[in-house]
Amino acid sequence: MKEVYFEQEPEPTDGRGRNTELAIVTYTFVFLFLIMIGYLVYLNTWKAKELNSNVYNTKDNINMDKYIRGSILSADGSVLAQTVTAEDGTEVREYPFANKFAHIIGYSTNGQSGLEASCNRELLSSHVSVLSHLNEEEDVKTPGDSVVVTLNANLQSVAYDALGSYKGAVVALEPDTGKILVMVSKPDFDPNTIGEVWESLVTDNTSSVLLNRATQGLYPPGSTFKILTTLAYMRQKPGEFRNFQYDCISQVTVNDVTINCYQNKAHGQEDLKSAFAHSCNTAFATIGMELDSDDFHSLCEEFLFNRALPTTMQHSTSQFTLEGGASYGDQMTTAIGQGETLMTPLHMALVAATVANGGIMMKPYCIDHIQTYDGELVSSVKPARYKRMMTEEEARILSEYMRETVLSGTASELGWYNFSAAGKTGSAEYYSGDSGRTHSWFVGFSDVDDPDLVVAVIAEDGGAGSTTAVPIASQIFQAYYSIYGN
Repeated sequence: MKEVYFEQEPEPTDGRGRNTELAIVTYTFVFLFLIMIGYLVYLNTWKAKELNSNVYNTKDNINMDKYIRGSILSADGSVLAQTVTAEDGTEVREYPFANKFAHIIGYSTNGQSGLEASCNRELLSSHVSVLSHLNEEEDVKTPGDSVVVTLNANLQSVAYDALGSYKGAVVALEPDTGKILVMVSKPDFDPNTIGEVWESLVTDNTSSVLLNRATQGLYPPGSTFKILTTLAYMRQKPGEFRNFQYDCISQVTVNDVTINCYQNKAHGQEDLKSAFAHSCNTAFATIGMELDSDDFHSLCEEFLFNRALPTTMQHSTSQFTLEGGASYGDQMTTAIGQGETLMTPLHMALVAATVANGGIMMKPYCIDHIQTYDGELVSSVKPARYKRMMTEEEARILSEYMRETVLSGTASELGWYNFSAAGKTGSAEYYSGDSGRTHSWFVGFSDVDDPDLVVAVIAEDGGAGSTTAVPIASQIFQAYYSIYGN
């Protein structure tokens, strides 16, 4: 039988399927284009300042042919960096204070660092009047704008000298504005001769001379961290912390972990305030085991651990790793500022400043304003609030505990001066090879009823905070009131 095949007629189409595909492709490209435009607007509006100040952004260096690099001036009028003309006609960057501002001001030879890097655009541009430009000869370069910083040259010099031969850092700032008055880091270098010693600096793997320890140094905070442990306990045990009682016999052992008070001192019967003032490790180790580790972790992240600080300055991220399920040993060591917890001195200063400022953290800053080379204001920086970190009552209680530390505790050396002070010491133990060593910490503020100045000190291998860091801080507080006359 002959097979018959019937050809199937194609279904009629009006082109709607093809049009739908075309529309999808068109809308996709339009959507992607809008995202690209939005991102460019974001970069050029909200991120422009950050990108322009990035230390790796060197596009403004093309202005070196048109402008003489501007000066950097301190809040009290001292020249911290300026461009001078050598005998052979070449431009030389000069740093009158040599090592004292090395890390925060930075250098502009062999690359750039510090404010020399982040303010590169401002220093290599000019906002003098049009008339002034017309009066300049065509082949004469125009002086760039000057950057006026919040740092006080006299107070910086006192802090630099007070830290002495210790490696470490000092940060001093106003708690109600965030204005940084002092930022010292050691070991240091002379930016005037950086080109001559560059090779030795970059190949030194032991001292990390180029590291700004104030913003990038990560240290176990020791007992200074008890400020946050106390806050966590207050929040988790609101009905119990006021009635806290502990009998310190200098040592506590849980499982195979033993915590000792400094120099095995037995503090006897204590409430929370006296345990804080005496920096009683065993009391706080016990508190650590009572805390919910996940809630403790959340509080510390709220206080910017594992996160960026609210500043454009280059800085390291402080670390807090304790989480739910942690062993008793980890809970105890974390509560006293040991274990895996690490902080920068700047971060520690911000925590104390938050207490001093009634629970509000201000954004730290070190640039006050930009002005033309002949003194006309170009722009200025205003204090900016980051956020409320704790209630006024929480700040009041912590301030009271820190005040007691000065009156009867480990920072009692500060109780002899004509200003009131509050603070917390720390003796942060760590191991280098097979030997145990101790960093010396202090953080606190002066004029307790209306705080003026916060000071954070870390002296590497300095021993107890009370014997090394506190005397350094006391010199800075005294110099502050001598300079500002408050």
